[in-house]
Amino acid sequence: MTFSRRLFLQRGAIAGAALGGGLLPGFARRALAQERKGKVFVFLFLRGALDGLSVVVPNGDGRLAQLRPQLVPPSGLLDAAVPGFSLHPALAPLLPLFREGTLGFVHAVGSPDSSRSHFDAQDYLELGTPGVKNTQDGFLARAVRGTAAVASPVEAVAVTQHLPRSLQGDRGALAFATLEQLRVRPLAGGPGGARGRSLSRRAFEALYDGAADEPVGASGKEAFAAVELLERKLGEARLRGGEGGYPNGYLGQSMRLLAALIKADVGLRVGFAEAGGWDTHAAQPAVLERNLGDLAKALAAFRADLGPRFDDVLLVAATEFGRTARQNGALGTDHGHGSVALYLGGAANGGKVLGNFPGLAEHQLFEGRDLAVTTDLRAVLGAALRSQLSGVDLASVFPGYGGPVLGALARV
Repeated sequence: MTFSRRLFLQRGAIAGAALGGGLLPGFARRALAQERKGKVFVFLFLRGALDGLSVVVPNGDGRLAQLRPQLVPPSGLLDAAVPGFSLHPALAPLLPLFREGTLGFVHAVGSPDSSRSHFDAQDYLELGTPGVKNTQDGFLARAVRGTAAVASPVEAVAVTQHLPRSLQGDRGALAFATLEQLRVRPLAGGPGGARGRSLSRRAFEALYDGAADEPVGASGKEAFAAVELLERKLGEARLRGGEGGYPNGYLGQSMRLLAALIKADVGLRVGFAEAGGWDTHAAQPAVLERNLGDLAKALAAFRADLGPRFDDVLLVAATEFGRTARQNGALGTDHGHGSVALYLGGAANGGKVLGNFPGLAEHQLFEGRDLAVTTDLRAVLGAALRSQLSGVDLASVFPGYGGPVLGALARV
């Protein structure tokens, strides 16, 4: 039976090796035996096109109420701190973080590409090259590759079933959605009828050692041992707690696992998580009430769970595009353009709504229908990456982008 090493890496199957005993070899011992407390960047992808106008609501001149007579949520939150805007009531658990300065928002943010296709826009965001789909690797992979030499075999982790495009590249990254997948995760539909099987230590090592011409960062033995140690450390972190406050479901589970990774001090520098369900063509008020409530609870629990390690973290949550300024006939909104991004962490310069809100008058709407984009999302991500990854080369991370970064986002 043969395996494709590249397919194996891209699908995050490094986390699926059958775990066993054994001594920890050189690379992993040097990288992981000692505690590694450093800065961490987390990207939370809100897939499906989040309606930013419902997250941070412009109170302004009442234009939004005219465009959405049945969709505008009650106002009040954020008004005292940020005149002109209010927060969706379901996000109330995040208000203390906003007031303490560890949470902020960027309004009218998005891509310069005007695509309203979920598939294209998500690819453009993860590749970091709006309008260009043939980019070979993701922006997070380039960010990690462009900094220091490999410090840990678990420096980049996606809490997902498969490795997202943003982390696909030649540096190597882990992807797993639950702690249990670290113990035994079968290869799904691999060559030679591999469905339902897990890799033995020997097969795992051979997969790496047979491709010495490619940069993998560690040998097969070292990578396997790193997974063993990671599983042990995560198990210990789980025994120490951190369960309280997270909502049930995928997002709560993902944020809890990311917090465990960060607290375990295994050398994580870049984390990735995602949450879907933001495509609100119908029944938008009920859907947003539920989804934003889960988001708020998950992020508030993440902040509390991290404790002192929160000071070293900066998280950005963003979506592929926003939604129409006008409501549709199904009590929802359709695919739009500008949206809102959220940033959170001890490194955040929060308590602010950053960006230039363009207004909602007819002549101010993009193509006469959408919130215009006044801040490129790459300016937001670039500022966060520069804050958290020492020596990152933003010109390589976002090729072709010549705009500024949003320096006000992070504390100096």
